[in-house]
Amino acid sequence: MSKKNKVADTDDFGGFRAGFSVLVGRPNAGKSTLTNALVGKKVAITSAKPQTTRHTIRGIVHRDDAQLILVDTPGLHRPRTLLGKRLNDLVADTLAEVDAIGFCLPANEKIGPGDKFIAAQLAAVGRKPVVAIVTKADLVDKQALTEQLLAVAALGREVMGEDGWKDIVPVSATDGFQVETVADVLISHMPPSPPLYPDGELTDEPEAVMVAELIREAALEGVRDELPHSLAVVVEEIVPREDRPEDNPLLDVRVNLYVERPSQKAIIIGKGGSRLREVGTNARKGIEALLGTRVYLDLHVKVAKDWQRDPKQLVKLGF
Repeated sequence: MSKKNKVADTDDFGGFRAGFSVLVGRPNAGKSTLTNALVGKKVAITSAKPQTTRHTIRGIVHRDDAQLILVDTPGLHRPRTLLGKRLNDLVADTLAEVDAIGFCLPANEKIGPGDKFIAAQLAAVGRKPVVAIVTKADLVDKQALTEQLLAVAALGREVMGEDGWKDIVPVSATDGFQVETVADVLISHMPPSPPLYPDGELTDEPEAVMVAELIREAALEGVRDELPHSLAVVVEEIVPREDRPEDNPLLDVRVNLYVERPSQKAIIIGKGGSRLREVGTNARKGIEALLGTRVYLDLHVKVAKDWQRDPKQLVKLGF
């Protein structure tokens, strides 16, 4: 994760701070939703299904006196497949390179073995500042939130020593409660630095990756539990339609959706292609907003048998 300007050891930048922070947590802990709330625009896909995020998405928070680059990662978990191991390796590589870590724990779920597993991983990282972020605060009452904050503090002392986490912040990304406070706290742990990205840039993810994630999000809505782990989306090309008037351009976006079994292909396509058309309609709105022009979305569903366990297929699908 290379920074675009060398960071000085002393404050040579008029008080300006800039750096990278990673949000970690078990799957479905609210990391992507919080990333989007902090940035103010959708840069990471969200889903009620766990393990939705597959790529590190950088969202950039711009302030007059700071710039915070958020790295959204797959949820840390005990891997069951080669894909799961590679996703965990991706998180470990990211942890080693950031300036601060935000550990997301949902307010509405008791601390469990998964949270303790991640906490132990974070303790092993070394001297990086770790901020505990208690997400989904809107889903519990004040007493339950207080109890969760105390439990999170106790976990911090258990794994990090008597000083515990650097900070603990409750937040609700859906209603905006303390979103700015989370940004303030993470920025306080960033080093003195000039801006690392141009003003107004919200992410450095390639457009094709963003398009694929929007389609994957649409395809995950309302499907069976096993499908999120078995669905990969590859954008084959994004090309301008020829012979279109300059004031009414159209982009042709050709995309393949890969599943592991024919039965999953049937789920994605739906009766008479109804579900695939719905996926295209829902995804197109976000893609047109992202690309700033009308698009024709050409979706095809293919079977790549057991691709999560096949090294060659993982590489082909971008993992």
